[in-house]
Amino acid sequence: MMVRASVKVGSAKFVVICVGLLGFALVADFLWASTSSTLPTSTKPSAFVVPSNHNKKKYENATASGRFLAAAYADLDAPQLKWQKMAPAPVPRLDGAAIQIRDLLFVFAGYGTIDFVHSHVDVYNFTDNTWGGRFDMPKEMAHSHLGMVTDGRYIYVVTGQYGPQCRGPTAHNFVLDTQTRKWRDLPPLPVPRYAPATQLWRGRLHVMGGSKENRHTPGLEHWSLAVKDGKALENEWRSEIPIPRGGPHRACVVVDDRLYVLGGQEGDFMAKPGSPIFKCSRRQEVVYTDVYMLDDDMKWKTLPPMPKANSHIEFAWALVNNSIVIVGGTTEKHPITKKMVLNGEVVQFNLNTLKWSVIGKLPYRVKTTLVGFWNGWLYFTSGQRDKGPDDPSPKKVIGEMWRTKLKLNE
Repeated sequence: MMVRASVKVGSAKFVVICVGLLGFALVADFLWASTSSTLPTSTKPSAFVVPSNHNKKKYENATASGRFLAAAYADLDAPQLKWQKMAPAPVPRLDGAAIQIRDLLFVFAGYGTIDFVHSHVDVYNFTDNTWGGRFDMPKEMAHSHLGMVTDGRYIYVVTGQYGPQCRGPTAHNFVLDTQTRKWRDLPPLPVPRYAPATQLWRGRLHVMGGSKENRHTPGLEHWSLAVKDGKALENEWRSEIPIPRGGPHRACVVVDDRLYVLGGQEGDFMAKPGSPIFKCSRRQEVVYTDVYMLDDDMKWKTLPPMPKANSHIEFAWALVNNSIVIVGGTTEKHPITKKMVLNGEVVQFNLNTLKWSVIGKLPYRVKTTLVGFWNGWLYFTSGQRDKGPDDPSPKKVIGEMWRTKLKLNE
């Protein structure tokens, strides 16, 4: 009798547990739907069943069950480009930085692995297609998530993350004389930032947005500092008009006396609380298509959005025939697997027409590329590539260098 009673009690408990789990699932689904409906319209791609053949099998189960993927998660249709593999960089890099001055590409810092960061500069010569001239960075300089820009001789280096994993940012700023390879200090930012949008505009070094000190919260602040010939003309940064939307990993470009900020994201990995090594811990991120511009009015203007959401592109661009060309990046996370999705396209923003075009495919999907353009050739190196043609999530940190002949209509 006792055995039979225990069986009935156990069955009742099982039913209660099942009902509870069903109720929890319904509540979670309702909350997810409510949260997604509050996202800005520019970050909500339209519903779309993924059509690409090489992804079809992977997504068949999801679409058959009635789950539609958003267009932003799929590869965009694009023509094939003929890529040539060049000499690889001396080391693989993720979240590094790069500045082109004439036929030289200066490649800075970055992660080698999540536990190891580089503290030197490598130089690529586009004329003879060789690497050489390695030199060290200052010991106090950030190793990733840098803001960086050049006036054609001096490279201004702003803030960033100091150390591996998800360590804190530094407010230290520097300037490099690329002719003498000597470094000089610049006044520190009012507060440090991760991966802020950085440019030289009208004689001032502008620093905008990025992530705040916790690495996740978007910053809206915009500061500027008067500089000339590698020297600061002021001791303190001046507050400017805040950027409409904060966050890191954006492209920032000045063309014809107009300042453009493209793409980026809100949110990022954070250090795990109490971790002695500041181990990275995943957080919610929203990647966006937003494009903003400043001109004589000193008011931010909204321009046509990118073809799909794109982040990790701060050094992934080049100017070609009055167009901004962007190579790779990341888009919104996969809605089912929740994994990061890399972009595998080259896109063009024509500044004459203010129209976007998808102009080619990369050898693979890849983020944080370091890009240059020389003598008709578009180059990219470094970053983190996908797991393969059927899996757009990131895997291997690379140092490969590729180039393709690129000709754009003005």
